[in-house]
Amino acid sequence: TDDDQAKHYLHRISYYRLRAYWLPFEISAQGDHTFREDTTFEDIIKLYIFDRKLRLLVMDAIEHIEIAFRAQWAYHMAIKYGSHGYLEENLYADQIFHADLVKRLNEDFQYSKDTFAKHYRNKYTAPELPPVWMTSEIISFGQLSKWISSLKHRTDRNAIAASFKLDEKVFTSFCLHLSHVRNICAHHGRLWNKQFTIAMKPPKNPQQLAHAVRDANPRKLHNTLVTINYLLPIIDPMTQWRKRILELLNSYPVVSPAKMGFPNNWSNKIMWKS
Repeated sequence: TDDDQAKHYLHRISYYRLRAYWLPFEISAQGDHTFREDTTFEDIIKLYIFDRKLRLLVMDAIEHIEIAFRAQWAYHMAIKYGSHGYLEENLYADQIFHADLVKRLNEDFQYSKDTFAKHYRNKYTAPELPPVWMTSEIISFGQLSKWISSLKHRTDRNAIAASFKLDEKVFTSFCLHLSHVRNICAHHGRLWNKQFTIAMKPPKNPQQLAHAVRDANPRKLHNTLVTINYLLPIIDPMTQWRKRILELLNSYPVVSPAKMGFPNNWSNKIMWKS
């Protein structure tokens, strides 16, 4: 309804980036990019703004979860194996893969400009690599997920997952999946209807989480959101994240929850209720 506003958004966002947000408004069967009747540019911008706000909410949640995952990994490995025990290759199922992790860690550590990394390099010559609690602050979330999932013993993986009341297989798959989602958010990628290449393993327990993901598309965002919604109260009992997500959904009727993988009866499931 406002050509000048449309031109402004096209200049500031770009045609190609916005293109993904008006695809749902096209009559796809015709194949000629015809829009559905009564579609406005404002509808497309609303969807774009919704996706941006959604990314910020998800990124905020991932920050809390990532820090908690790092802390539990460092705590378990330090208490059970000592400050540098995490470097022992016999703790890992694939020693070649472990060697690659150590190589990547060494590169990240040597190039780190953090004060604590400089201090360690200046003060200590052995061990060359830092203790696990320092390492947990250096490696990326993606690398963290690999350090945890490659542990040989299921007891170790379960010990790290225990404080989040998840089975280690679900925990490690979600850790890897969440690092993938984090990268999408960090690079301002489209999130709301994303078809994920790295999916999380559906949980069998706890029952309310298993029930919430039932009938949902496993490669869409719903299962990510509901698992975040499960984890955050464990990490931060005062969290208002669920409320903020629901308020966002209710504020943008132009958004179809089905496009995000939400099952038909999602709002009646206990994980989305108070």
